[in-house]
Amino acid sequence: MTKPLAERMRPQTLEDYIGQTHLVGKGAVLRNAIESGNIPSFILWGPPGVGKTTLASIIANQLQRPFHTLSAINSGVKDIRETIEKAKNQQFFNRPNPILFIDEIHRFSKSQQDSLLGAVERGIITLIGATTENPSFEVISALLSRSQVYVLQHLTKEELILLVNTALSKDEVLSKKSIRVKEYDALLLYSSGDGRKLLNTLELVCNYAKEGEELVITNDLVKDLIQQNIAIYDKGGEQHYDIASALIKSIRGSDPNAAVYYLARMLEGGEDIKFIARRLMISASEDIGLANPNALLMATTAFQAIQAVGMPEARIILSQATIYLATSPKSNAAYMAVNRAQALVRQTGNLPVPLAIRNAPTKLMKTLNYGQGYKYAHDHKDNFVDMEFMPEDIAGTKLYDPSSNPSEQKIRERLRKNWKEKYGY
Repeated sequence: MTKPLAERMRPQTLEDYIGQTHLVGKGAVLRNAIESGNIPSFILWGPPGVGKTTLASIIANQLQRPFHTLSAINSGVKDIRETIEKAKNQQFFNRPNPILFIDEIHRFSKSQQDSLLGAVERGIITLIGATTENPSFEVISALLSRSQVYVLQHLTKEELILLVNTALSKDEVLSKKSIRVKEYDALLLYSSGDGRKLLNTLELVCNYAKEGEELVITNDLVKDLIQQNIAIYDKGGEQHYDIASALIKSIRGSDPNAAVYYLARMLEGGEDIKFIARRLMISASEDIGLANPNALLMATTAFQAIQAVGMPEARIILSQATIYLATSPKSNAAYMAVNRAQALVRQTGNLPVPLAIRNAPTKLMKTLNYGQGYKYAHDHKDNFVDMEFMPEDIAGTKLYDPSSNPSEQKIRERLRKNWKEKYGY
């Protein structure tokens, strides 16, 4: 069976590697480390399809080191320990450290990442991790402090065109066909800077080349063929955002059936469960808010729980949270309040805070009347005191307008009782 074009075109040397010249170009930091033969453990952070896995493989080949790979999706602590044990057995006659490459390291749990620490510290392995997520948030600090972080970038237009032309001229299959690219725009548009996706798209189009005839690749041809063969779900492309949008809008529209359907689309497409859970937390505040304050608690707990449990059971937790949010009463009052407040700040600038509620930690500040006249609310009836908290120029401006759900109607009544006509509640 013929390998996919992206696999056939995977470069074996730095000379054939396209892109990331800031890291592997002549005189660049990572290239210097490779040529010295002394590379540290490091993490490659960048978008999909820019050559993270390929670069790790090239480094291992060039340095002639044993190369072990693990995928964070399929590997557990047991797999890590077994791989580290293999690496130990390969350390003899002063051979350099084996390289352990971990794809999607951001999906490893804390315990999985912890299991790598000892081997990295003792030099049993040189770790190369690949991630599409910010490692500052996704990689434990102990592991991060023992690794360099190299940032990879989307391939430029020129690099993508070079990738196309190289494939057409050097690939064992495509080079035997009569194919000419008249227009590159659609190919580049669908690739979104992702080299692997570009080669997949190119291969799809080139499959329609007929023997004895020249295939001329135009924007219209690419668009037509892509629309005929569009994937069910592409977590790295446009549908990634379309499906995520559909999930949130179904929750906002109080349709649990549609919401759990789009949740399933994301799960079946291999979406990162933490990405889903983060969207649920945002929805809990933006779309439900004070109509049901427990919604944010549910979403936050779900985010914590899925990290502890992992897939496949995490799908049940996400389903519970999704249905809970979809069936909750809705309010965007908190969302609208902060939008109004930020617009007001941009319009009015840094207005002076009333003296009575300023902080007065020093004697000088007290002599300037900082804090003078402040009334401690808990010393008054119903823990409320009628004071001016807004800057003078915008006193009486209403930013929070409670929605008409039962929970916020109680809030409106309490605000009306406390503030009388001041804010128009």
